[in-house]
Amino acid sequence: MVILAPTHSNTHTNNVILHHISWQTFERILSETGGDRHHRFTYNQGILEIMTPLMPHEHNKRLIEKIIDTLVEELNFNVKSTGSLTCKREDLARGVEPDSSFYIQNEPIMRNKTSLDLTQDPPPDLVIEVDYASSSIDKLPIYLALGVPEVWRYNEPVMQIYSLSEDKYIPCNGSPTFANLPLNTEVPQFLASSLQVGEMSMIKNFRSWLKTQIS
Repeated sequence: MVILAPTHSNTHTNNVILHHISWQTFERILSETGGDRHHRFTYNQGILEIMTPLMPHEHNKRLIEKIIDTLVEELNFNVKSTGSLTCKREDLARGVEPDSSFYIQNEPIMRNKTSLDLTQDPPPDLVIEVDYASSSIDKLPIYLALGVPEVWRYNEPVMQIYSLSEDKYIPCNGSPTFANLPLNTEVPQFLASSLQVGEMSMIKNFRSWLKTQIS
């Protein structure tokens, strides 16, 4: 039996929670909605959350993606950007679509891949979560179960970086992927500054700051 919970909505997201959803039903919903959609799904052992992100959420997500693009360019890293790629494993009864995801350390392995099978392929090296509304499903344990090495969780005005170590997430003062730079403190400041100077000026300022850190 499928039960539709009340919709949680505010100015940033619209969420719907479904209970008692089988894995087969989850797979069917993914198949029927296809890849060209605005909803994001999180599945955790029978509970399915459907989120429709709105402007503030998407705006900050895109800005963080631009910051990561700048980081990989200045640090001369290869990257495969995989966006809100569905990461799922039937044997764990868990599935999640991050706000954004990236292969960096494992980019050579995934470079020519056109689909993801987490029973054989590594999970994304880095995922981004932009939190504006209280979610009924905490995604961090799902990322932990899937073995994602690094998670950035941004809840304006705070960003926390988590690094996987000995089967648990450790809050970090910097990013292990990006030379332990103090991005958890710097990124929120740059995001806030974009409201005054605009996106392009913010990225230029971030690039200038980054060069002082890695020179």
